[in-house]
Amino acid sequence: MITITPAAAEQIRTSARQGQMDDLAMRIAATKNPDGSIHYGMGFDDNQMDGDIHIKSEGIDIVVSGSSMTLVQGMTLDFVELEPGSYQFIFMNPNDPSFKPSDEV
Repeated sequence: MITITPAAAEQIRTSARQGQMDDLAMRIAATKNPDGSIHYGMGFDDNQMDGDIHIKSEGIDIVVSGSSMTLVQGMTLDFVELEPGSYQFIFMNPNDPSFKPSDEV
């Protein structure tokens, strides 16, 4: 399961409207770096590949490859203000060794 927060869902919908990609799913991809951390990618995608897993969260259609799913299982995607006026998607993933839950910060 992947969870998308309401803030992330709203930003994804806004980006889809601006790019005229309202009907496309959001593909989330992940690969493991040599140090064990995880590199993430996301974008709108109309390709369907063998082994794709389809999820819906906060009204957003998400597509993840089977190989990426093992890396992102249990992840939450959020859209937050990191610095005043600077918003960014963040991947809160308990499978990523660089992830620290908020109660450990």
